[in-house]
Amino acid sequence: MNKIEVFIQVEEEIKELETVKEVLYSALEKEKLDNTTFNLIIVDKNYIHELNKTYRKIDRVTDVITFALEDEDSLVLPSTERILGDIYICLDRAKEQAEEYGHSFLRELSFLAVHGFYHLLGYDHMTEEEEKIMFAKQEEVLKDYGITR
Repeated sequence: MNKIEVFIQVEEEIKELETVKEVLYSALEKEKLDNTTFNLIIVDKNYIHELNKTYRKIDRVTDVITFALEDEDSLVLPSTERILGDIYICLDRAKEQAEEYGHSFLRELSFLAVHGFYHLLGYDHMTEEEEKIMFAKQEEVLKDYGITR
């Protein structure tokens, strides 16, 4: 059984998170993953700025950061459960980007969550080819769930 834990570290109710979780569960299904766990953590600008500065050496706010446990070659978990890691999403940036891109907050929050999910699975967008593959997967998940621009 798959499990997504959601932690909200902001003083705001986010009604869209239930739908975002459903979208993420559909992504797990689409990737044929079972017995997989990861965390979705909603934070503010200050928190994600500090994470970006500390762990990526980039001194600015960002929209999403992932910490994938499977990136660590020396990490061996004695379990049949697959623990992917953590997705941190900046609530402030998600709101700003939804407005900037002219789509709903649900669309932006879902996009960032699915984007983070594919990073946890090892996908990246450092080259044009990698970006094509990763973004096609993301868009397919969102489209299948009925979340469009």
